[in-house]
Amino acid sequence: MPVWVELAIRVLAVVIAFLTLPLIVGQAEHKVMAHMQGRLGPMYAGAFHGWAQLIADGVKFAQKEDVTPRAADRAVFRLAPVVSLLPYLVVLLVIPLGPHGLVAQPLDIGLFFVLAVVGVGVVAVLMAAWSSANKYALLGGLRAAAQLLGYELPFVLAAASVAMAAGTLSLSGIVQNWRPWWLVWQLPAMLVFFTAGLAEIRRPPFDMPIADSELVFGYLTEYTGLRFAFFLLAEYVGIVVVAALTTVLFLGGWRGPFGDTELGWLWTLLKVFAVSFVIIWLRVAYPRLREDQLQRFSWVVLIPLALADIMITAFLKVAL
Repeated sequence: MPVWVELAIRVLAVVIAFLTLPLIVGQAEHKVMAHMQGRLGPMYAGAFHGWAQLIADGVKFAQKEDVTPRAADRAVFRLAPVVSLLPYLVVLLVIPLGPHGLVAQPLDIGLFFVLAVVGVGVVAVLMAAWSSANKYALLGGLRAAAQLLGYELPFVLAAASVAMAAGTLSLSGIVQNWRPWWLVWQLPAMLVFFTAGLAEIRRPPFDMPIADSELVFGYLTEYTGLRFAFFLLAEYVGIVVVAALTTVLFLGGWRGPFGDTELGWLWTLLKVFAVSFVIIWLRVAYPRLREDQLQRFSWVVLIPLALADIMITAFLKVAL
């Protein structure tokens, strides 16, 4: 098979996953929240268990008027939703689904690449906030910038810990070198990484940039219709990306109790959906943090914990 054909197939598979997995997570969020909070609405669309709720949401967004504020920077305002999606699509290209090269584009510095690309998300938020010409949107954007900058450091430090343990920056190499007993001493790093990942994608309880009770809807205040839907889709893709990175770095990726070679892709997907469920559950279970609490939690708790785990990793690498 020619190289360009193989590459086209791999990219097409990633695009299909990009368009499919977030919708599954979105549908799951509707159902999980409906059961946990006794919500009746999401259980009615389509009659049987509300199976058509996601379709109804899509039709609703498509029918809404696409409004651009008169004072807005139109070019930047319209480009921001696209910029919010692109980093996650690029990240999915390098996340391994299974062994033997089951990844769209294997990179020896895959972890470094992922961390660099994920950080671009703050640019889309700032674009949306500044271009909206709305004070509430601007305040939400500034909160988002402060939050993402504050949580980027523990996010990177936790990932560095597992990279040190595996001795490689390749995501496939990390999974290959992963051992179950790592869960004992890499558990703090996993918790830091997962928590910082929630803050990166601005999921509750880290949704201060939106804070609907204070800022109308933060940096999304002026967005309507499909442009708002793109930001919502970016949030669901972010859930998949954070869950996939947590799976690959800390939960063994395609490794399972049996059939790693044949069923590796299945173990990866099951772990990704399990972590995604935890992300949804946290949204239902915990209230929003105040801005000062959120920043204090990053600098006082997460960063020292991540640094301590790096020291433990370095000690074990030298001792063993």
